[in-house]
Amino acid sequence: MAAGSAPRLFFLRHGETDWNVEGRLQGRRDVPLNARGREQAARAGRRLKNLLVTAGLRPEDTFFQSSPLGRTRETLEIARRALGLPAQGGAFDDRLLEFTFGRWEGLTWPEVCARDPELAVARGADKWNFCPPGGESYAQLAERLAPWLAEQERPSVVVSHGGVARALMRMIGGLRIERAPMANIWQGRVLVFSRDRFDWV
Repeated sequence: MAAGSAPRLFFLRHGETDWNVEGRLQGRRDVPLNARGREQAARAGRRLKNLLVTAGLRPEDTFFQSSPLGRTRETLEIARRALGLPAQGGAFDDRLLEFTFGRWEGLTWPEVCARDPELAVARGADKWNFCPPGGESYAQLAERLAPWLAEQERPSVVVSHGGVARALMRMIGGLRIERAPMANIWQGRVLVFSRDRFDWV
């Protein structure tokens, strides 16, 4: 299935964590939601409820899938409760994990620049293809997501991470590789992918 023919996907980024507030690179680190993050997850669930109704979809008949990290699991549970569904439900898929920043995980960007200034400059020059030391690039993330995207045959709710959202903006919406890594990815909102476009709600 071509990316442009993907079914409608209702994408939720996980809610805020303390590391988001501190500007730390999370990657695969299992950092929990903070209080604001839990509020954002509930808000996203309420927005999602209206979107599903408008699309003619019943929450109880909608497929849910998520990254297995704790912050996405909790976001999924809170959003499902906002939809009037049991908190537990949905499939967890390792392909929806955030990309890893390798040895940079846990650092702020100023700390990265101080520790690896040449690599920081290289990342700025080609953010899509650059691979952090021991980490993963956006290009590699897109390769990991390609089989998952090809399997999508019905509308579903996807709870994942900022890097995954940016990769899907490129893969489904055709956002240029120069722009995709810089795209804003909001918490507490819903990113709707449909055919060859994406829209924030």
